[in-house]
Amino acid sequence: MERHRVSPVTVSRALARLVAEGLVVTRPGAGAFRAAGRAAPARPGDTSWQEVALSADAAADGVPRAVDASGVLATLAAPPPGVIEFNSGYLHPALQPERAMAAALARAGRRPGAWGRPPADGLPELREWFARGVGDTWTAADVLVTAGGQAALTTALRALAPPGAPVLVESPTYPGLLAAARASGLRPVPVPVDAEGLRPDLLADAFRASAARVLVCQPLFQNPTGAVLSAARRPEVVRVAREHGAFVVEDDFVRRLAHRDAGPLPRPLAADDPDGVVVHVNSLTKATSPSMRVAALAARGPARERLRALHVVDTFFVPRPLQEAALELVGAAAFHRHLKAVAAELAVRRQALVAALRAELPGLALPHVPYGGYHLWLGLPAGTAEQDLAAVALRAGVAVAPGRPYFGTEPPGPHIRLSFAGVSGIAEITEGVQRLRRAYEETAVAV
Repeated sequence: MERHRVSPVTVSRALARLVAEGLVVTRPGAGAFRAAGRAAPARPGDTSWQEVALSADAAADGVPRAVDASGVLATLAAPPPGVIEFNSGYLHPALQPERAMAAALARAGRRPGAWGRPPADGLPELREWFARGVGDTWTAADVLVTAGGQAALTTALRALAPPGAPVLVESPTYPGLLAAARASGLRPVPVPVDAEGLRPDLLADAFRASAARVLVCQPLFQNPTGAVLSAARRPEVVRVAREHGAFVVEDDFVRRLAHRDAGPLPRPLAADDPDGVVVHVNSLTKATSPSMRVAALAARGPARERLRALHVVDTFFVPRPLQEAALELVGAAAFHRHLKAVAAELAVRRQALVAALRAELPGLALPHVPYGGYHLWLGLPAGTAEQDLAAVALRAGVAVAPGRPYFGTEPPGPHIRLSFAGVSGIAEITEGVQRLRRAYEETAVAV
């Protein structure tokens, strides 16, 4: 303490770190001592044999098992200090209901049995809350609580489609879905999306050509285009799937992130489906925090039982303290105030980003401005190397998501996705677009 002019707390923490690293041992009543010398390091291992072992199962059935998680990691990895985060998939900490979540967690911890074993399907009250968000005819008995939306999607894919089978996906679509499908041994088959959402005519063609039995779609504020499935197409999508004996997995991931000026939202597809065609996925994560890994799978009939069986085998259950905290949170007045505040702030940010792009980068195509969600999908001029642009932009201090990972096959052209949820505010949006313009100009000159 005298030598380094530090407090006793700092010394204690330093000693604890050294003990954890095996460099120091402590003896109660005697003091802290240097640990015995470590043995000579063992020879480096040879893991080259694993290439053969990991490729053997793919050779057996022809389905590749390699998983490309780059598109997912791009939204999970924290950027270097000073980089403006236009590639985030989550709310900025300033937009997260941290105080409300902390209070909910504290109240949950005091509940009797909070650390006990929950029902495998999830807490009945939490399942009932999720069911009310799906539709009037849905009940807690139709719902399973899962550890986040990604886990729900993975469970649905594995339960409803056998390994090697095709699965229809929107094009473009969320990279995490493509990665989950391929990791489950499935073959994503793209179906194009336009300004009105998924195209039912091409959906019917895809079902006939592939004989798929599962379609995964995001009818509301689709990722990455932001499109909303039109009123005319909604029943058509379900009808086409029903005619081909297929399930529709509805990923309703940002229903709670509609902007203040969005107007009335369409009901979930599942709300108008009494026959169990639609399997509904809904999550608390996007509207709260990345660590609020609580979501729901809603399904009917034998499909629900298969989903339940796979969910239990994979995870047993979602930890009860987290479920209790989620239940406390959604029942609090602070949660509803939070949703209103986020709806207003996202509308302001969306307007600021659109205005900045039109002023600084008028040459980029912005075909659709969504009134919900947290991202914009931009078309780049033909010949633009989107990966190079993303790399130059990162060096310029702004992180963007290139478009290629959003396509299951060759993309029709270069794109980038910009998120306005993970930045600190309007000032960062303005500065981020200016940095992106400089990067775009540098890339164009290089070409």
